[in-house]
Amino acid sequence: MLMKKLIGPLRQVLTLDQLPLKGALRDEQLEILTQAGILMEGEYIQKVGAWAELKQEFPEAELHELDGDYVALPGLVDCHTHLCFGGSRARDFALRNAGKTYLEIAAAGGGIWDTVTQTRGLDQATLAVIATQNANRLLSEGVTSIEVKSGYGLSVAEELKLLRAINQASADTAADLIPTCLAAHLCPKDWKGSSSDYLTEIADLLFPVLLAENLSTRIDAFVEKSAFSPEEITPYLKKAKQLGFDLTIHADQFSCGGSAVAVAVGARSADHLEASGEVEIQLLASSNAVAVALPGASIGLGMAFTPARKLLDQGASLAIASDWNPGSAPMGDLLAQASILATFEKLTMAEVLAGITFRAAAALGLTDRGKLTEGQLADFILFPTSDYREILYQQGKMKPEGVWKRGEKCRAKKQEPRD
Repeated sequence: MLMKKLIGPLRQVLTLDQLPLKGALRDEQLEILTQAGILMEGEYIQKVGAWAELKQEFPEAELHELDGDYVALPGLVDCHTHLCFGGSRARDFALRNAGKTYLEIAAAGGGIWDTVTQTRGLDQATLAVIATQNANRLLSEGVTSIEVKSGYGLSVAEELKLLRAINQASADTAADLIPTCLAAHLCPKDWKGSSSDYLTEIADLLFPVLLAENLSTRIDAFVEKSAFSPEEITPYLKKAKQLGFDLTIHADQFSCGGSAVAVAVGARSADHLEASGEVEIQLLASSNAVAVALPGASIGLGMAFTPARKLLDQGASLAIASDWNPGSAPMGDLLAQASILATFEKLTMAEVLAGITFRAAAALGLTDRGKLTEGQLADFILFPTSDYREILYQQGKMKPEGVWKRGEKCRAKKQEPRD
């Protein structure tokens, strides 16, 4: 028989229950339980309700009684990261701030290829340690589910090394890591044939190993002038789909075209979208693809944000992710980035919280997390405040004091005393 645990009393529990997957949200739609508790049984939530009533109804439960004011949110979901990498791109950052463009830096030997070179120089064990350290930092900040891409290997052998490192890291973090194969990040400079030939080799030689070793069920591709055209990438994605992989697309970051590919191939998500116009917004809104905003890339590159307000108003499902990577988005702070995006795009608290919880989970095809309701994973985070609005108001400065993953308490950063 699984042990029951009861935690509370909580000043506020934001269940995010009954919120739709698509479209704009008002803060009045948020279900906020007060003086509440969360009852867990094993890895799952059994009940959320009034603290006093839960204590009386389940006297056998192990009590975790809180002293102080806390707000509970579902564990955050970061549905787009590149946190398994080698080296630094501080040089790129300095060059961008001095006026060079992302594409100019790439042409001069910086950019993605620079990280590929540095990552190839590390062994699997070292990369696993890096991925674990980065994942555990996110976990301490309340991110309990983390998508992690490959894409800095760009050969069959090197991509396998990265994906095996990501899977190895899963054993050393309580966070759930969801590996994604991004071998189609760009055509490697040391590849002698055409871009199409490279994609064919990856599909023929890498995809079967991913399936045989259960390394990843997700395929990503960068559709952009500096990477792969819609015409080049579509056969690759169709083959992945035929083999049973879920798809996601780096779309419309600098130019349009990727979002149309994402919708055409039935991708779970289209990520970036900074260049998306009215046509692309309407296309995404009328599809089942989750639109994923990556404000960290906009901050890192000094460019426009994803048109999040327009996407929501047209009826799209909007998720928000950190895009943590060494080049364009080195911050890796999901809460800070989401709160900044909210300021510029005028997003409600409900829209932001949905975008970093259950809507982000939907971008990963996960339906068992992102809400605090019966039957969901017992993934939740506790913030030291009596008002949930303080969390985004403080723009990432407030971190959770308690992080629970699958019914177990994790280590989390302790807050400095506040006035």
